[in-house]
Amino acid sequence: MAAHALLSNKLRSFLSILGIIIGVSTVITVFGIGLGAQKQVEAQFKNLSVTTLVAFPMTSGNASSKLSDEDIDYVMREAETIISGTSMMRGNATVSGDDTEKSLSLLGVFPDFFSLSNLEVEVGNIFPKDDVLRRSKVVVLGSEAAKDLFEDYTPEEIRGETVNIAGKKFEVVAVLKSNGQNAGSMSMDDSIFVPYSTADKNILGEKGMTILMFHAKSVEDLGVAQLEVEALLRKNHNLRPSDDSDFRVRDPGSIVSSAQATSKTLTFLLTAVASIVLFVSGIGIMNVMFVTVAERTKEIGILKAIGAKQRDILLQFLMEAVILSILGGIIGILLGGAIIPLLKSFSAVYSLFSIFIGFSFSALVGIFFGFYPALKASRLDPVDALRSE
Repeated sequence: MAAHALLSNKLRSFLSILGIIIGVSTVITVFGIGLGAQKQVEAQFKNLSVTTLVAFPMTSGNASSKLSDEDIDYVMREAETIISGTSMMRGNATVSGDDTEKSLSLLGVFPDFFSLSNLEVEVGNIFPKDDVLRRSKVVVLGSEAAKDLFEDYTPEEIRGETVNIAGKKFEVVAVLKSNGQNAGSMSMDDSIFVPYSTADKNILGEKGMTILMFHAKSVEDLGVAQLEVEALLRKNHNLRPSDDSDFRVRDPGSIVSSAQATSKTLTFLLTAVASIVLFVSGIGIMNVMFVTVAERTKEIGILKAIGAKQRDILLQFLMEAVILSILGGIIGILLGGAIIPLLKSFSAVYSLFSIFIGFSFSALVGIFFGFYPALKASRLDPVDALRSE
């Protein structure tokens, strides 16, 4: 009887559930975007240790603001909270492989950089320290850089191949596994790695930006370690107390926490908006049910006259509201599922939790907002109801 009553006025029923559809699909979409953003942040920084500190020069390419190997040596000698450190030189270079030419991020590094950054090799071996001393022309490719330069090759086939970097031939000695990103904008997957001395003397020179990486003894020491590194670098750069630092020291772990917190806050706010939509749609359902009760007062009187109990009337009208809500919830889930794949740029993820939340909320809306009109209908006096026109 509830289903028949709803089908007898299809347009009104559809307009009643439209808000539910929009609300549930919005909840699923918002949760998908939020979860995707959190996973993207985690992937970007997953190869960084929680005890990592990174020191950047304030302006790349300026001799007056460059960091150097001497800074590493000085900090390692004087710091009490730092257990290891390494330097790298960063720049861009035009690289050509198998009939493909790309502008890629180039990093000049020491062998210990790979272990400190938790970068894993898929094929080959990392160049030894002797290659740094000899300025050897060897290169390690990030996973995406390898695909860009050798589109139809497997990692095993790429090893031993030759690439041309800034007009010089380099032998590929290893290909890295996919590692996400490191320190914000530095993509390890899209980068290539050569010995530090080779990058410094043969490729980048003054155009390169030297970046320092340090590892603190523990997470608890990280704040003290950051202050200690800043103080020692200022001292080694002969900066007076009134001088601004010509570098900055960052804790990538705090960037991760901040980005995740922002993502969670945004997800919460958008979910709150979607909840308001569901709440408003619930009020719409309640209004429709009140109109329905008013229109069907005589029907209610007849039902009571032939023996229908108050409970029967209550359940019938409550069932109509619940059917509207559940149907709207199902359509909203399907619509949200169809939207998620279209949001690739947001890295949206289909979440079962969001489906549960959206559907549960829609069912509760039907019960909550449908109960009072149904209760009012069930309490109508049969004689008064039969007299109504």
